[in-house]
Amino acid sequence: MRGYTDRTKKLRNESVSTQPRVSLERAIIETEFYEKYFGTVETPVLRALNFKNLMEKRKLYIGDYELIVGEKSEGPQIVPTFPELCCHTIEDMEVMNDRKYISFKVNEEDKKIQLEKIIPYWEKRSTRYKILEAMTSEWKDCYSAGMFTEFMEQRAPGHTVADSKFYEKGFLDFKKEIEEEIEKLDFLNDDDAYDKKAQLEGMAISCDAIIIYGQRYAKYARELASKETNIQRKKELLWIASNCDVVPAHKPETFAQALQMYWFVHIGVTTETNTWDAFSPGKLDQYIYPFYKKEYENKTIDYDKGRELLECLWIKFNNQPAPPKVGITLKESGTYTDFANINTGGINPLNGENGVNDVSYMILDTMDELKLLQPSSNVQISEKNPQEFLKRAVEISRKGWGQPAFYNTEELIQELLNAGKTLEDARFGGSSGCVETGCHGREAYVLTGYLNVPKIFELTMNNGFDKYTNKQIGLKTGNAEDFKSYNELYDAFMKQLDYIINIKIRGNQVIEKIFAKHMPSTFMSVLTTGCKESGKDYNAGGSKYNTRYIQVVGIGTITDCLAAIKYNVFEKKRINMNELLKAINVNFKGCDMIKNLVLNHTPKYGNDDDYADDIMLDIFKNVRDKIRGRKSVCGATYQIDMLPTTCHVYFGSVMTASANGRLAGKPVTDGISPEKGADVNGPTAVIKSCAKMEHTSTGGTLLNQKFTPSSIEGEEGIVNMSSLIRAYFKMMGHHIQFNVVDRSVLLDAQKNPDDYKDLIVRVAGYSDHFNNLEKALQDEIIDRTEQTFN
Repeated sequence: MRGYTDRTKKLRNESVSTQPRVSLERAIIETEFYEKYFGTVETPVLRALNFKNLMEKRKLYIGDYELIVGEKSEGPQIVPTFPELCCHTIEDMEVMNDRKYISFKVNEEDKKIQLEKIIPYWEKRSTRYKILEAMTSEWKDCYSAGMFTEFMEQRAPGHTVADSKFYEKGFLDFKKEIEEEIEKLDFLNDDDAYDKKAQLEGMAISCDAIIIYGQRYAKYARELASKETNIQRKKELLWIASNCDVVPAHKPETFAQALQMYWFVHIGVTTETNTWDAFSPGKLDQYIYPFYKKEYENKTIDYDKGRELLECLWIKFNNQPAPPKVGITLKESGTYTDFANINTGGINPLNGENGVNDVSYMILDTMDELKLLQPSSNVQISEKNPQEFLKRAVEISRKGWGQPAFYNTEELIQELLNAGKTLEDARFGGSSGCVETGCHGREAYVLTGYLNVPKIFELTMNNGFDKYTNKQIGLKTGNAEDFKSYNELYDAFMKQLDYIINIKIRGNQVIEKIFAKHMPSTFMSVLTTGCKESGKDYNAGGSKYNTRYIQVVGIGTITDCLAAIKYNVFEKKRINMNELLKAINVNFKGCDMIKNLVLNHTPKYGNDDDYADDIMLDIFKNVRDKIRGRKSVCGATYQIDMLPTTCHVYFGSVMTASANGRLAGKPVTDGISPEKGADVNGPTAVIKSCAKMEHTSTGGTLLNQKFTPSSIEGEEGIVNMSSLIRAYFKMMGHHIQFNVVDRSVLLDAQKNPDDYKDLIVRVAGYSDHFNNLEKALQDEIIDRTEQTFN
């Protein structure tokens, strides 16, 4: 069994062997509260009191070997539901229970409670209901056709990351500061004073809620200790109680208390509401190192004890599967992973110097030993970091389970500077979720959904008609065969792009107002700089910085489609548009010559070929500039990300064949990766193509690369991978990650899944068990180009 100590071996085994299931505990407590109190107080106060009520009444759990305590529900791998966001139908619950992939067991008693108690109250009160009722027919048509997705359809905003503030203060301190802000309100001259007071009161109540939660755990640990017959475990339970006496009410004083403080905050955020993605600890090594250093020098902790405590925290992350998703939301993110993403290395945010420390290496050792899906672990690589740190991270990565991913510190900071952050704040920046960049503890950077750019082009090729839904959902921009030049076709594509983006953003504006009005997040607001000072909620633009992201999908596919048409139809005149359209409409059956031309005899993105890469750059700039800089109704600024999660599989499934030879139903490209099999000139050509994109004008880009184990073995393999990363980052690439596995192994794993229960692969911005992936996603990973350094 994996684990540094016997304790963590047992905890890890429980975490990975437990089948996820649904609990209605939270839904029941919340429903009873709303039935009693809805309409009696202002909404921020209502939401805060609801949070406090949950923290007062929820069942506590301390496992037999645990040292860090707190679960999202009654125990490991048990998930709550959030009916105020998405009120699941009984059919939903049956699907969750019965589906082959990403299933959650639901017992019959809970189905009965859902039917008789939860649905009658929440069916027409949930934000999901409000959103779908408020959307236009154009939005609904586009959503059904897979033109875009909507993150808030079943979840809430909250894609954010912790900074250092709650390691420096306790929640009694935060509450005092909030009360001082209430005292300063000017009801004579500030028209918003009443609303600010309600918000600040809600934030103060939220501080009480998390303090009560810690106090309950202190009491519960002592109760267990009083009954415990094992002397060693009795001491541990009393030690847990003493830590919970300190945090979260007061600032932590020890390494263990710092970890426990973070974990209480994490549970608080993910209990208050179902954030997308989960709350993340950010630069964890930077924040907890001072506690470790002080204790290490005082000889009250050593590496072994620190490592065990860190592994206990790591396993806690893995105990928390993402709450169950259904429908399109499941298709865009088909995983148990809740995307808590830890940034390790990079720079010290306080001075901008090398940030690698002893805890950084301890984190690498922990991820290497435990090999867990969660937390998603990344390393930030700065020019200031020692080569030893990069080589150690590469050594782990080439073991073939997709972690850690690699991020460019200098590029991350420049992204944030370009987006208007100060240098001081930008140094607290990093990635969360998959690859998204934000200013930790200071910014609400909300993901709003994925944009299917290749399908927008498919609409263009069909005069705005969608063959998946058999509806006219786009503009009538003309028949493709009538276009006399590539520029005419491209102009039509740009018009369709404008049209679909406008539909998406119009919907976003309404959804943002729904959450600002009905779902304030008062605990998250306590944690985010700006909310206290502005008296506004995290969901209403209260943060110091506010960003809204649309995630662009399929840049490789759309580039190769346009290259195929420009090169073969309009320039070389090898075929005409009619011939190409007929081949696409029959999925290239009987059209081997045309398929061969577009697949094998056309410039492709990913080969450092300016012909294709210039097209990529043109598309990238146009999509970016149609989105970037637009304002949301709560004052946020729009940016783009280039990432897919599992949405590239879903988007491909709703499309016909494409002009680049991609067959109907097959996935489009993930992130900024080239089309599978198109990148034939090796990994250095790939990074050169990708680096032509202006990464610093985005909020994050995702690049997958795949190697066979034999191609990167030995010291030479570590040197080659390290050099590839350094070279890409010198060209200001944002992110790169690796699958290191033989195609033959993946094929055998498809045929004999029971022999590969522990096989983990990198999907997009996260890793997952190969057996947890549906076949289309398995095939997509199998078909990725296998690179070598030869």
